[in-house]
Amino acid sequence: MESLGAFLKSRRDRVTPAAIGLRTFGTARRVPGLRREELAQLAGVSAGYYTRLEQGQAETASEQVLDALARVLRLDRIETVHLHNLARQPARSRLSRPPVEEPHPRVLALLESLKDTTPAVVLGRRGDVLAWNRTGHALMGEHLPFEAPWDPADRPSVPRMFFLDPLFRDLHRNWDELARIHVAYLRLTAGRFPSDARLAELIGELTMHSAEFAALWAVGEVADCTVGTMRLRHPTVGAVTVDYQVWLQPDSPDHRVEIYTPSDPPSADALRILTHQTGRTS
Repeated sequence: MESLGAFLKSRRDRVTPAAIGLRTFGTARRVPGLRREELAQLAGVSAGYYTRLEQGQAETASEQVLDALARVLRLDRIETVHLHNLARQPARSRLSRPPVEEPHPRVLALLESLKDTTPAVVLGRRGDVLAWNRTGHALMGEHLPFEAPWDPADRPSVPRMFFLDPLFRDLHRNWDELARIHVAYLRLTAGRFPSDARLAELIGELTMHSAEFAALWAVGEVADCTVGTMRLRHPTVGAVTVDYQVWLQPDSPDHRVEIYTPSDPPSADALRILTHQTGRTS
């Protein structure tokens, strides 16, 4: 998991004095970005206080201070949310195992209302597949049993599949782009749930077993994952390009319904074929 101090330092390192109009008068610099003293001055706090904040030795900062730091560090909206999430963490948060996730009945009713004509997947907070319809399964997990999400101990994990499942990786023609987004979203999730032992174990497992995940995690990107495009190389219907959009659930805000729609006429034809085939085999 990530600390407030580590996040502040990573963002301080990437902001150059020239980018914010700070004159250095040609002096040699030993840090890649802003010095602590420079950031503190620009944010309107004392250098000693900022140093204690970055080293984890100060009480949590006020929202005004955090917003001032975000402004100087040029954080975007999601990075600013992540900064506030990290600041709310207890100094020494203990990990605990949260209850097993179950999709809300209203979410399952929504999935049922979509039938099999629109591929859809219900995802938990850590990216576990909690449910999917037949076409969602055929599009995203054809090589897995349809019943896999029913058993909490055997649920497919999208982050694991992205980095540890060669078949799932081969499915995505724009894997590099999507992998970066998934890692950035996982970091945002870690800031929201710092005591989630299952999430910490997932990040540790991926870091140990995937050099690509470890490299992306070290970059420190933070992003939400709400809309985008997946370019697939599907083993049954060939090239398919779909747009995904995420619907958040008021009854279970940690869960997300991901809906896939075709991006072009050939992809629409491919999805119709996939829907027809799943209808015959279900």
